[in-house]
Amino acid sequence: MFFSVNSRLTTLAALLVINTTAQAETALVAVAANFTKPMNEIAQVFEKTSGHTAKLSFGSSGKFVAQFENGAPFEVFLSADDKSPLKLEESGLAISGSRFTYAVGKLVLWSATVDFVDSQGQVLNSGRFKHIALADPKLAPYGAAAIDTLTNLGLLDKLQPTFVHGENIAQTYQFVSSGNAELGFVALSQVIDNGKIGSGSGWIVPTNLYKPILQDAVLLNNGRDNPAAKALLEFLKTAPARAIIEKYGYSLPQLP
Repeated sequence: MFFSVNSRLTTLAALLVINTTAQAETALVAVAANFTKPMNEIAQVFEKTSGHTAKLSFGSSGKFVAQFENGAPFEVFLSADDKSPLKLEESGLAISGSRFTYAVGKLVLWSATVDFVDSQGQVLNSGRFKHIALADPKLAPYGAAAIDTLTNLGLLDKLQPTFVHGENIAQTYQFVSSGNAELGFVALSQVIDNGKIGSGSGWIVPTNLYKPILQDAVLLNNGRDNPAAKALLEFLKTAPARAIIEKYGYSLPQLP
């Protein structure tokens, strides 16, 4: 039987596509809500470079842990803190030794209204607002950081009656962006655009006012034999992924 050169090339290309498709896998990834924008971008680059797919779900780190404990089928966890992944390792729900810090978060006091929040955060003393939004500090590290900040400023007792708690940092952002709260503590990654606050007004909270928001990733037991899950965690350590992380206002941790 005679095959032309073009036929052979076409057959070879088809075999390569079939082989790549056969090797490609999908990882089920639970991602802290503050990391929504960068992770969506990272997942696109990851798919182009590896052929694997990352199926993303976003939410509260604390609620994700409860889901894992109840058998949720996630394979990778990108937390908003370092305590939750450690807890999962210690309880045997995550692979020991797979945990690392992928980003260090930054807190911002933000309003959707231009010039409402000044560059020093003095608005907190102004009495010009009825509601201030923050994520539930029992579930969300950025909410805990907001409490740290107000405690260190000596304003916690004064402002506590004005609190509106979001289930997670995404809902907290919605409270502020919709005007249901005049201002609130959100993640810098939610409002940054080209290296500065893109809309409204905000105060990037000095990091000495709250405990470092170390965001850790970990391989869950369900991902033990999934090459896509392992590849995604390794990709988070690469220069392209770290460039995206830094673009959204996070500090980059030192890699081991």
